[in-house]
Amino acid sequence: MELEQLRHLVKVAEQENFTRAAELVGLSQSALSRSVARLEEELGQPIFERQSRKVALTDAGRLLLDRARIVLTMLDDVTAEIADNGRSGKVRVAAIPTIAPYFLPECLRSFHRLFPQAQLIVLEDTTEALLKKVTDGEVDIAIGALPIGTKYVEVEPLFEEELLLVTGREHPLAAKPAVCLADIAELPFVLLGEAHCLSDNVVSFCRQHSFHPVSVERTSQLSMVQELVALGHGVSLIPDMARARDTSPARVYRSLSGPPPTRTVAMITNPYRYHSQIVRKFAEHLRGSRAAN
Repeated sequence: MELEQLRHLVKVAEQENFTRAAELVGLSQSALSRSVARLEEELGQPIFERQSRKVALTDAGRLLLDRARIVLTMLDDVTAEIADNGRSGKVRVAAIPTIAPYFLPECLRSFHRLFPQAQLIVLEDTTEALLKKVTDGEVDIAIGALPIGTKYVEVEPLFEEELLLVTGREHPLAAKPAVCLADIAELPFVLLGEAHCLSDNVVSFCRQHSFHPVSVERTSQLSMVQELVALGHGVSLIPDMARARDTSPARVYRSLSGPPPTRTVAMITNPYRYHSQIVRKFAEHLRGSRAAN
């Protein structure tokens, strides 16, 4: 059993397709099929069930896939540790969509100035997807918002930020001296889809204050929430970091009277993985970056 065969197994399992997997590993489909076939011969039983449009793991294949990932992860960690010089190397950082475009750019620029030889690889995805990638070792550091319920990851709060009420410029609340919860309890809300944790933060805050926001529209982009609010479709609660990047005169941002709604931005890592010096330095850089927020 060879390491390359294990890598081929993992790639085919991820893609559920020999053709796509072959393209990703730089082999012909026939060469990749032979590699997996030799592995199956050595085990004495099939790893994949060949179906019409995809391949699926057998019970033996699922067991082998788990062990293969462990072996490959250990090998990658050893290789990274041996080559670790503290100045270069990859940092695979990911963030949820309501954080990535607002918080990461300046953080990445300032880190690049300090460590120009480091290679920063950035991914944006939902919390659920990022947690899986951290657990599987595909991402070194993820940035999300509390609460984080997944086991086997380390969660470190970075900073807390206010969620601001956003209305269209012509909305009656835009000119009101102070806005309280009673003012928004019956208003239509524009929210992100349920896959986004910001919506959970908003709904949770409202429920804690004895009302449920009436969601009239949901979208997958925070920028679209802002545009719909500007068009008069409803109001919303937006992170302060997004407000800081909004230069449109069509929207007005207000703090709510009383204890404001907030979210806690956190760094998520896998404590069971080896973290290179450059990854640890990026984590420290994130801790310092919260001062700007």
